[in-house]
Amino acid sequence: MISISLCMIVKDEEALLARCLDTVKDIVDEINIVDTGSTDRTVEIAKEYTDRIFFFEWIGNFGAARNESFKYATCDYILFLDADDVLLEEDQRKLKELKETLDPSVDSVSMYYDAGTDEFGNVTLRYRRNRLIKRSRNFVWKGDAHQYLEVYGNVINAGISVTHKKEKHSVGRTLGIYQKKIDRGDEFSPRDHFYYGNELRENGHYEKAIESYDKNISMAEGWIEDKVYACINKADCYRFLGDTDNELKSLFQTLQFSKTPRAEAASRIGYNFQVKEDYESAVYWYDIATKQKADPNQWSFSYPAYYTWYPHLQMCLCYYRLGNFAKSYYHNEQARTYRPEDQRIVNNKVLLEEKLGIEKEQ
Repeated sequence: MISISLCMIVKDEEALLARCLDTVKDIVDEINIVDTGSTDRTVEIAKEYTDRIFFFEWIGNFGAARNESFKYATCDYILFLDADDVLLEEDQRKLKELKETLDPSVDSVSMYYDAGTDEFGNVTLRYRRNRLIKRSRNFVWKGDAHQYLEVYGNVINAGISVTHKKEKHSVGRTLGIYQKKIDRGDEFSPRDHFYYGNELRENGHYEKAIESYDKNISMAEGWIEDKVYACINKADCYRFLGDTDNELKSLFQTLQFSKTPRAEAASRIGYNFQVKEDYESAVYWYDIATKQKADPNQWSFSYPAYYTWYPHLQMCLCYYRLGNFAKSYYHNEQARTYRPEDQRIVNNKVLLEEKLGIEKEQ
């Protein structure tokens, strides 16, 4: 059986650290906490779980801090988590089983990062990350912000999720890191342009975000998946700016890179037509979205709602406007399989059953 070192970087996480550690303390063999300047009870709480607490002056570089944390690992493999991450009970069980059965020739194990969940427990944003890394391979973190672990060799994909349960959003912090890169005159990679665009978008700087996404898209280098989402995120910016024509152009631009429609783009195209009251065109694109299947081995962003309940709920509304109450009811029922307690769907059910003369469920 392999041994596991947990490595974390923390700062002012007194509200979250214990919650995170409680979900993994009985699985890992060693806990290493690197504090980057806490002024609250973070270090005191960490001492309740480990005596391996280290300090690293924050230099505005997440990659450097994560690399520092990896230096203290002594076990076969390194597991990294953030303080606002947890392993749900089922994922704890899966990790224990993986620990007992993992072939030591494996260099890295990727796991899902469930970065968002809705009020009903459905995953809203998921992607893969190299999460359990063989220590002897000395893999290194790259990047000031939105850093990535440069991994190669024997990598396997596990069906284990790390769940992100963020309590607060650090508005503008990462944007500030990118501004420092600009001030230094650093050359931006395609990846930098993509993630800088994301930060600009999330902070409401939509015109600048569009510029950054366009720079990513125009560069021959870079990951195709980033370019697909650069088009999608650029479309969102145009929608926020009220420019639905350029929104639609950006969504169709995704096909230049994805070749076939992604549910995330198809659902947005459907909504673009729906807002314009072109319900038949909207239904066409929503239907395409429901026919797409999320790839369990996909490393880029995946938004399960666009493959499942969301296009069905929108088709319910479109068919209602078209006067086809039977199809409206059908799609509302499809949406209800994913969100049975969603009040909008419950209300639709009552209304449509009255329209169709369907006897109410007991």
